[in-house]
Amino acid sequence: MNTLTRRGFVSASLAAGLVPPAFAQSSAETSAWIPATSLPVRTQEIYPAVLHGRIYLAGGLSPNAEVTQGGMGILDRVFCWSPGPHAGGSWAEITALPEPRHHPNLVGHDDAVFAIGGFHAAQGGAWHMLSTNTRYDPDAGTWQEVAPLPEPFAETCAVSLPSGIHVATGRQPVGEANANWPDHTDSGAHFVYDAAEDRWRRAAPNPNPRNSAAGAVLDGRFHVIGGRRVGAGNETHHEAYDPQTDTWHTLAPLPQGQGGLAAAVAHGRIHAFGGEWFGDDGGGVYPEMWIYDPAADAWQAGPPMRTPRHGLGGVAIDDRIFAIAGATGPSARGTTGGVEVYAPAS
Repeated sequence: MNTLTRRGFVSASLAAGLVPPAFAQSSAETSAWIPATSLPVRTQEIYPAVLHGRIYLAGGLSPNAEVTQGGMGILDRVFCWSPGPHAGGSWAEITALPEPRHHPNLVGHDDAVFAIGGFHAAQGGAWHMLSTNTRYDPDAGTWQEVAPLPEPFAETCAVSLPSGIHVATGRQPVGEANANWPDHTDSGAHFVYDAAEDRWRRAAPNPNPRNSAAGAVLDGRFHVIGGRRVGAGNETHHEAYDPQTDTWHTLAPLPQGQGGLAAAVAHGRIHAFGGEWFGDDGGGVYPEMWIYDPAADAWQAGPPMRTPRHGLGGVAIDDRIFAIAGATGPSARGTTGGVEVYAPAS
């Protein structure tokens, strides 16, 4: 299955209700990944964020959504995870997004959570790409539209740095059309948001345009890992952006190409995991986790995921890595609300 037909498969799978058991045991019972408290809903194509020790997650594609377009359910629901008396913590539903969105990229920055870009349903299709930048105030429990991206942008990497929120490497409209998947192409664009001034500026673009990569901050640099290109499949590229010099540096590539993956940092190392591939056999999802050591500029294999997934969220709190929701099969097959935690040794 190629990358263009993937989106048709998403619609068909959701419409047909092709959702196998949400939390199938795909790895050994002795997996180093431990089940934690599940989300109240099943969702995929999400980008959660951490702010002040809590996890925020918004929107996504879901069979539990009330709003559908072209057979796809799109959520406006938002959830916050808080630590609790037991290891799994707890999820609480908070104020919904202003509208149902999928792929909104969440970033915790300056005492707020920002939901940036993504897609919503509009006349003609469910893949109308957004330039929205929507700020959530945890104290007031409200969402507010602030300065939008200079251009529509989605399936990006987004991180918080002292210089601002950096959004880079994803997909953008290729022409005037902006409603369906074929209307967009890979982009290396890079924008930086100053929350105090409520304005964006452009920064050096990523030299390897692609989408569905994973982003992480390590030692003050913005890493972009893996991803895929339209018509070319998954990529192994790995770059790091230095905000002091406005330059990208090529680093050790992933051992294999993985698109739709997640990444998080614990004990000074990047952990990249999950993703999907497509092929004549229908494709599948990756169980592999790769661990990047910046001192050696090298990756090594880590414990495989207990439940392989793509379109999942990856964050870390107190050096514990959370793998959140996603889908246990390629595209829309097996959308889950399952959460697993991995606590690497220091």
